[in-house]
Amino acid sequence: MAKRFGGKFSPDGQASGAREEVIDPRQIKRAGSPARLLYLPAILLVFTSINEGPVMLVTALIGAGVLTLAAWMLQEGLRAEAAFDARKVARKPAVPRKMLASALTGIGATIAAYTGDSGIVGSVLYGIAALGLHVAAFGIDPLADKRVEGIDTFQQDRVARVVDEAEAHLDVMKSQIEVLSDRRLTERVTDFQVIARRMIRTVEEDPRDLTGARKFLGVYLMGARDATVKFVDLYGRNKDGDARASYEALLDDLEQNFAARTEKMLLDDRSDMDIEINVLRDRLQREGVSMKPKGNE
Repeated sequence: MAKRFGGKFSPDGQASGAREEVIDPRQIKRAGSPARLLYLPAILLVFTSINEGPVMLVTALIGAGVLTLAAWMLQEGLRAEAAFDARKVARKPAVPRKMLASALTGIGATIAAYTGDSGIVGSVLYGIAALGLHVAAFGIDPLADKRVEGIDTFQQDRVARVVDEAEAHLDVMKSQIEVLSDRRLTERVTDFQVIARRMIRTVEEDPRDLTGARKFLGVYLMGARDATVKFVDLYGRNKDGDARASYEALLDDLEQNFAARTEKMLLDDRSDMDIEINVLRDRLQREGVSMKPKGNE
């Protein structure tokens, strides 16, 4: 079974900053920023066709709609790819958004060109060129699952399913609490997400930890999600201070339990590693291999 390396149990004996890193939702969201520029061609297409007659205006509106959909699809595809790249174990996107965005861009460019003087053939050529440039600029979606070498496929598929469900619960919590536009509550939920995602990363690095973490990433996160939905509904109507205090206390309890469980998984891994090292050392000694440093011989 593959072992994780690094972190506070790494050979240097220090708490590695890399070990503490988790996926930052803000970075994932920012990954889609380059696609925002692609909303502009749709807007320009509509404005330049206003005085070209009803037929061309309707054609331009259709083209603008296709281009807008392409820009949105690209934005979502870039975010999905950023999340895929940030995770140790991940399944390829179920919907190839970036490739669909490229195809839609080609179709939109064809329609846009047809509103000018390009003709059908010329418009199609413009569309093909736009599609090719789009692929060259943004690439295609990941086409294979990301796996950890040395761990069987079944285990990694189990981890991927649990992680996907856990991330979905966390996303719902985030989107729900943001409805209140309360900075403090949003930060509290974000702090809890950091702790929860630290457990997720731990499980991804060593799927054997899934047994101990499954209830946390499944049942407990589902409960936290449901509690958040109910709290937002209640607090949004009457700003109940007691409900807020209870919800923040729930987040405190969740943070403490998730952090303690993650720490226990790391300690168990250290114990397992020490046992394997001792077994290997005994085996080498039985084979007549000296474990003493050469300078002490």
